[in-house]
Amino acid sequence: GFVGADLENLVNEAAILAARRNKKSIGQTEMEEAIERVVMGPERKSRLISEEEKRLIAYHEAGHAVVANAIPEADPVQKVTIVGRGQAGGVTWFRPDEDRLLMSRRKLLATLAYALGGRAAEAEVFDDITSGASNDIEQVTRLARTMVTRLGMSAKLGNVVYGQKEELIFLGREISEQRDYSEAVAQQIDVEVRNLVDEAYKQAQAILKQYRKELDDVANLLLEKETITREEFEKVFPSPIAKRSGTPQVT
Repeated sequence: GFVGADLENLVNEAAILAARRNKKSIGQTEMEEAIERVVMGPERKSRLISEEEKRLIAYHEAGHAVVANAIPEADPVQKVTIVGRGQAGGVTWFRPDEDRLLMSRRKLLATLAYALGGRAAEAEVFDDITSGASNDIEQVTRLARTMVTRLGMSAKLGNVVYGQKEELIFLGREISEQRDYSEAVAQQIDVEVRNLVDEAYKQAQAILKQYRKELDDVANLLLEKETITREEFEKVFPSPIAKRSGTPQVT
């Protein structure tokens, strides 16, 4: 989440955008764009890329969106763009329909799957993969390891925390982690992390094969418009399943 300085920067960015548009107050549009600028950096519309690379980015982002839309626990797609920000060639934004404090295992597995949707789309459409998924892979690996070592979400390793984190108490910052488990356990952790990531990738691949037409349609719309809203996305690919909260329900 944002700390005080981040929030101040966010509001300042929104105020600048509102002033440029001759508005007397900050609106939802300015706040959303300010969040994107603070999190990802400014748009880089002046960047020159080839048509082939633009097509690849469109399919990559469409892959994230299509996979998420086909999984009940995944957050709804808010916006998809192939206009670069910071180091990213494109961005797919998700927004939950409700505030959430807890994340279920199914919810986290859904996050792993749609995060790998871009890489899976590259392989499905181009029969090749690129460096464009590097950040996705980093985030997926970190999340899968957290599920195994911090959240007790591995059946084989159980409800145990592996590794003691040392923090700067007053700053709330993690500075190191002490390994308090054997080499054999470390190998088990690696296997469990790999299994989570592999299963998520297989799920993403299966979804994109099933909804290949929708993948093509979303990518083509991105090539035409560069940025599409949630409404435009859902018009092309209405969700085939009812979305569910990431919080387990009482049955």
